[in-house]
Amino acid sequence: MTHTITFIPGDGTGPEIAEATRRVLEATGVDFEWDVQEAGIDVMEREGTPLPDSVVESIKRNKVAIKGPVTTPVGTGFRSVNVAMRKTLSLYACVRPCKTYPGVRTRYDAVDIVIVRENTEDLYAGIEFERGSEWIPKLSEITVASGQGPVRDDAGVSLKTISEFGTRRIVTYAFEYAKNNGRRAVTAVHKANIMKYSDGLFLSVARDVAKQYPDIEFWDVIVDNLCMQLVQRPEQFDVLVLPNLYGDIISDLCAGLVGGLGVAPGANIGDDGALFEPTHGSAPKYAGQNKVNPMAMMLSGMLMLRHIDEVDAGDRLERALADVIREGTSVTYDMKANRDDPSAVGTSQVADAVIEKLRG
Repeated sequence: MTHTITFIPGDGTGPEIAEATRRVLEATGVDFEWDVQEAGIDVMEREGTPLPDSVVESIKRNKVAIKGPVTTPVGTGFRSVNVAMRKTLSLYACVRPCKTYPGVRTRYDAVDIVIVRENTEDLYAGIEFERGSEWIPKLSEITVASGQGPVRDDAGVSLKTISEFGTRRIVTYAFEYAKNNGRRAVTAVHKANIMKYSDGLFLSVARDVAKQYPDIEFWDVIVDNLCMQLVQRPEQFDVLVLPNLYGDIISDLCAGLVGGLGVAPGANIGDDGALFEPTHGSAPKYAGQNKVNPMAMMLSGMLMLRHIDEVDAGDRLERALADVIREGTSVTYDMKANRDDPSAVGTSQVADAVIEKLRG
């Protein structure tokens, strides 16, 4: 069977990582037809938008996409391409496995945590009001009338929205993921002790959904306490389900537990499509240097293979990557004990080593 997949190289180091991943995916023996689409800062300069309609239409048509990292300027310019894709395509579940592989530089063993992050609501929904806009006084009128005090005239405002619909959908996804993947527990992460109407709603709905899955352990934890516990005993956690902002932050923390963003894959899942991408950014200062670690995108490809029911190929790819990591010879500088180790290889050489394992 041939799988038609939308393939988005990205920008910065994205094209190098994406090409290495494409080679590895093809080496699994799965038959792909790549629908190549361009998005990111280079396209912005050419077309006036970092996310042309043709990219979104391709994903809608093919139902599955894999994407290299893209650049988003901090503080100014266009909103994140990643956020726009998730919102436009209603890719409501961001799934980020964080797993230790022998050979990775880390202080922890036996970490195997899956982050399930709500992708469409919370502070990342993009409902914002700029400092000095005509809407700030109107918002202040509402907050004063509701007895919550004024909003300062010089404030910028972002609205945190958490709905019962969005929460029930993401928590149900987390429990279904746990059930279908042999996971033992789901933990809901919140700050309901302070944000009683937003995070309080998230917690209340999570507890209600948990009643439908009596065979899966459930507990909840306040987000700051979770950070401490992850540093102390990360092995106690299994599947974490979180609102959008906490999920973004905690997924990076968990990536740090298992060796860094270089081995942190990601999947964005909706009812009508899926987008697979590494967790890390585009690192434009390294573009064209054949230097950066492609394993996060390769592991994202592993998740994609399992999603399209090529489970055996996904398992073989994970074993090949694990073997290369364990041997520690054909890895990039960030995975060496000494980052200045002259034996570190480049992006394409990692792909060569993984392909050799797949074919061996």
